Amino acid sequence: MKYLILSATLIATLGLAACERPAAPAPTPETVTVVVPGPAGATGATGATGASGTAGADGATAPAGAAGPQGKTGAAGSDGTNGANGTDGAKGDTGKTGGTIVVVPAAK
Repeated sequence: MKYLILSATLIATLGLAACERPAAPAPTPETVTVVVPGPAGATGATGATGASGTAGADGATAPAGAAGPQGKTGAAGSDGTNGANGTDGAKGDTGKTGGTIVVVPAAK
C-alpha cells in the first residue's frame, strides 16, 4: 500500500506538470509626457555702459649704473719678416748707329 500511494502521487504530479500554462498578459505601455518649450520671450533692453577707469601712474625710472673701469692696452705685435729680393730684368739690345731719320711734314 505504501508503494501505491507513492506511485499515485508521482503520476498526478507528472500529469499536472505536462499541462499548458496560460500566457501572461502583455504589459501595457506607459504614457510618456514630452514637454515642449514655448516660444522665447522678448529680448531685454541693453544695459548702461560702465564708467571708464582711471589711468595708472607712470613707473619710476631706474638710475644709471656706474661706468666700468677702462681696459688695459694690449701688447705690441711682433715684426714681420723681410721680403725676398726681386730678380733682375732682361737686358735690352745695344743701340745702332748710322741710320737716317726722315720726318715728313703734315699735309695742309
